[in-house]
Amino acid sequence: MSEPTYRSRVEGCLYGLALGDALGAPTEFMKYSAIVEKYGPLGPEEPSELVTDDTQMALATGEALMSLADLRSSSADDWAAALRKAYLDWYYSPENNRRPGKTCMEALGRLTSRPEWQKATEVSSKGCGANMRVQPVGLLSDKHGFSVKKRAKLAQLQAAITHGHPTALAASELTAHAIHLLIAGLDPEDLPTRLAQHVEQQRGVYYDDTLGELFEKAGASSGAAYINRGWNEVGRSIEKLAKALKTPDRDSDPGLSTGHGWTAEEALATALHCFLLYVDDPVLAIRRAAATGGDSDSIACIAGSLAGAYHGNDAWPEAWRDRIEYKDRIQKLADWY
Repeated sequence: MSEPTYRSRVEGCLYGLALGDALGAPTEFMKYSAIVEKYGPLGPEEPSELVTDDTQMALATGEALMSLADLRSSSADDWAAALRKAYLDWYYSPENNRRPGKTCMEALGRLTSRPEWQKATEVSSKGCGANMRVQPVGLLSDKHGFSVKKRAKLAQLQAAITHGHPTALAASELTAHAIHLLIAGLDPEDLPTRLAQHVEQQRGVYYDDTLGELFEKAGASSGAAYINRGWNEVGRSIEKLAKALKTPDRDSDPGLSTGHGWTAEEALATALHCFLLYVDDPVLAIRRAAATGGDSDSIACIAGSLAGAYHGNDAWPEAWRDRIEYKDRIQKLADWY
């Protein structure tokens, strides 16, 4: 099989997040035993047409980027304004009826009347709503004028607008970085090591020009102390992932070893776990991600974006892609890259 093109990888990532989301939607909140009883140990066989708020918010993130007049020269203030508008458009949309996360809804509710997002965000929340929507940031590359540092700033900002906990920011940055590495063709076997290296490199790095005084609202003594809390938690999740992969277990709930995905760092670790357990079978990877006794739609959403970024769009059955909700918006976003 030939190496996927850049375009195919972008499409694969975006369709993968939506397909994983749709596959995991009916199993969210179900106990693992109940999932196995209803669907079998490999999870649902195919996705429904409908997605959840995960895909809706990921599209909102991407469409915020598309709305910027000049992406290359855009500033953190430009990013924040575009994201604010896109997220509030979603907040008010009649289609925002897919069991949206409490933190997103409450933070955006405050944002409707407060001009500064730092005063609206929820600093105690590190929920997976922070990084199930970050994939469009991970797809930005040198051709768009985005370095590792610039991409990290934007990944953290899109999380911070609603989820102000440092772990939410760190996990979102690492999720975007994982997608960037896979789009570039990194061997998935090397991914846990590269992610662990990124964690170490980013410890103590606080982006004042993007986050402002968020650390003070969170009660931290400094920006470095604030963000270190996040990287410490994310680092431990990557350590759990590496340990789990040493003795691969395809018969148990993946969340038992890497977490059930209710928090951002666990959602990433378990999505990576499912992707790497079935690295050569992307469909099985997202089915397995949907068969987790936790936040299965977010886990499968992230797993699908990882698998699609590596394998390209041919990873997904054409019939699935043709009927998935918001196909036109997904394709328009993919074409923009």
